[in-house]
Amino acid sequence: MPILSYQRALNRALSAEMERDPAVCVFGEDIGVAVSNVTTGLLKRFGPERVIDMPISEQAFTSFATGAAMSGSRPVVEYQIPALLFLAFEQIANQAHKFSLMTGGQVKVPVTYLLPSSGSRVGWAGQHSDHPYSLFAHVGVKTVVPATPTDAYGLLVSAIRDDDPVIVFGPAGAVARRENVDFDALAPVPLGVSRVHRPGTDVTVVAVGHLVHDALAVAEELADTISVEVFDPRTLYPFDWTGLEASLERTGRLVVVDDSNRTCGIGGEILATAAEEMRLIAPPKRVTRPDGAVLPFARELDLALQPTRSQLRAAIETVAKGR
Repeated sequence: MPILSYQRALNRALSAEMERDPAVCVFGEDIGVAVSNVTTGLLKRFGPERVIDMPISEQAFTSFATGAAMSGSRPVVEYQIPALLFLAFEQIANQAHKFSLMTGGQVKVPVTYLLPSSGSRVGWAGQHSDHPYSLFAHVGVKTVVPATPTDAYGLLVSAIRDDDPVIVFGPAGAVARRENVDFDALAPVPLGVSRVHRPGTDVTVVAVGHLVHDALAVAEELADTISVEVFDPRTLYPFDWTGLEASLERTGRLVVVDDSNRTCGIGGEILATAAEEMRLIAPPKRVTRPDGAVLPFARELDLALQPTRSQLRAAIETVAKGR
């Protein structure tokens, strides 16, 4: 069976949607030469009118994408570095996101914002290593974080077809992932629908993005003593609260592992909603980066600020003993 890599999955999704719909186009820096490997071959296949290299001004071409979407195109905007979203936040959250709401649905803004390598990468340091997905979930922008190549393909396809702005975070920690797949079976993955990667009866672990794979490894380590259910939300906004509630009906215990800063992070929102509305028989826990974490250049210090499997294992064992 063929092997599909995470980056190749994003490339196949872009290529398939550009082939299917001539309104789909791609904006970004160095996308003609495919510096991120996600736009490989697209310039040659679809030409410079649909694969458009932009100047180094994220604020400008993010706004340009909004206008193009309002005029009938379906732009996909690629950002090389997640911190560049801070520059473009106003254009996404206050402009593209609100046009449809403020016009009673008369104006659609179908833009997809793609981060093909978000979070920590070796030596990228403080200004390049953020996971700012909680910011966009907070303001109500549709936000997805695929953990696997097949989900990366399916969620990106659904994002491009959606009539609202959608931001897709491809975690750097997942980029090396590969799956054996039947290419003919690749299909869109609906936004707002979670995935249980491993069923369990004792503790639900909600893992965001690449941390799904860490959660699966820890669940296997604990299999003889604790039955861990690994829950992948896939979409952080809208979140699949119904799916999480069903999981907690089975387990009654919750741990969230999230590679973003602790304060106001998505992990805290998941714990709060579960505590308010769902069945919990023990106090929940979260494993995150520390408050206000800025990842340093030194690899050892970088790793020290990221959630670890040992931290996750300790949290699961503590929650499993709780009453």
